[in-house]
Amino acid sequence: MPLAKYVILLFLMFMWLAPIFTLVATAIKSRQDFFNNVSLFSLPPRIAWENFPNAFINGRLFHYMGNGLFVSVLKVPLGVFISALAAFAIARLDIKHRTAVFIFFIIGMMLPFQVALVPISVIYSRLNLFNTYFGLFYVYLGFGISFSILVLRGFFRTIPKDIDDAALIDGCNKFRLFWNIIIPVSKPAIATLVIMDFLATWNEYLLALVIINDNSKKTVPTGLMTFVGQYGTDFGLLCAGVLVSMVPVMTVYLIFQRYFVEGLSGAVKQ
Repeated sequence: MPLAKYVILLFLMFMWLAPIFTLVATAIKSRQDFFNNVSLFSLPPRIAWENFPNAFINGRLFHYMGNGLFVSVLKVPLGVFISALAAFAIARLDIKHRTAVFIFFIIGMMLPFQVALVPISVIYSRLNLFNTYFGLFYVYLGFGISFSILVLRGFFRTIPKDIDDAALIDGCNKFRLFWNIIIPVSKPAIATLVIMDFLATWNEYLLALVIINDNSKKTVPTGLMTFVGQYGTDFGLLCAGVLVSMVPVMTVYLIFQRYFVEGLSGAVKQ
């Protein structure tokens, strides 16, 4: 039985590593390697390092990454803050129908954003929000807060209520209770949401494709599609761009990784 377990784990490891190895091996291949039918799972005879600077220079990857960072840095902190306020009210304050309010927010997770593309297109055309960062920011915020509220509500409910009573007796108002006590205690959950929200915002493709048509305002996923030509695609250049675009996400994860598992555990308990 232990042998079978290790065999399964090794199989899963290779299944996970195979796409990564393929991505790296393709990123360092030249156009000539593809014409010479070099295997997808083999390294090229010569490493084409020029794919990486070409992704920045010819593919304008640095510009697309700047656009993606601009939207993500604006959206993620504000989205987490709004979600934290809503979760605090639902989990810690004595408000009417708070269960119904929570269900209302959770319904947003059940709505695929694909079904909202037509209404969004109609509204955005009337308000002239196409090809604007605000238009992209607004839909990202709306579709992202449901999951954030779910996680933060679960974590907030694990914090003892005695802390609230002690703070109120000492003269602490509701906002100071939220900002000075609940938020510092909830760093693991907040760090978890920062990682997941940044990843979702950075990699989102469909909404960005519909809302942003101006090439100068595209984010990384839609910008990478400009690497695909009408009569051919330089897969080495494309995969090099994909590898470079992973750096910001990996950086955010490495900064907050020690809080990741702890933050999710609080939500699962509830």
